[in-house]
Amino acid sequence: MKLTASLLLTSALFALDVPPKEEQIAAAVLPAPKERRAAATVLGYNAKGELGTLRQGTNDLVCLGDDPAVKGINVACYHKDLEPFMARGRELAIQYKGQARHEQRWKEVDEGKVKMPREPRMLYVLTGTSFDAVKGELADSYLRWVVYTPYATPESTGLPTTASSAPWLMYPGTAGAHIMISPPKEKK
Repeated sequence: MKLTASLLLTSALFALDVPPKEEQIAAAVLPAPKERRAAATVLGYNAKGELGTLRQGTNDLVCLGDDPAVKGINVACYHKDLEPFMARGRELAIQYKGQARHEQRWKEVDEGKVKMPREPRMLYVLTGTSFDAVKGELADSYLRWVVYTPYATPESTGLPTTASSAPWLMYPGTAGAHIMISPPKEKK
């Protein structure tokens, strides 16, 4: 009896505060262009913290809701052709950290185990501190854009590989090469 009560108490202490489905959807689509939000597929979380489809869309965007187990708000929308690459990254995050996770995923793309489009594909990322569901706004929001361009190099793009507020190429020459567009953050 004590063990059962202890397990229930422990699980209650670690229960996730998962927002309702409609609130998750409203936050998840915010990074996408306004005219594309209503038709996007949305992935989000259940009470156990498991990721699943909250809404099946009809356009080419997949929006990923905020992980309730991580502090702050981080939502993203990306072209559906990137989903195999993104899904594999989420799977590998359990086993690998940092650069090792990237390298494993790139290797799997190179080997044909993970599908990755060869043409450019868009990713929109929005971060913030909290989401106001009534207003549909993210506090302290910061939007950045990523254009996946597998195997791109400085020579093929003309872009630098040094991080800055101007577009730059990250992970050049790899399956995960992408153009980062991170505007300066607003000063408060």
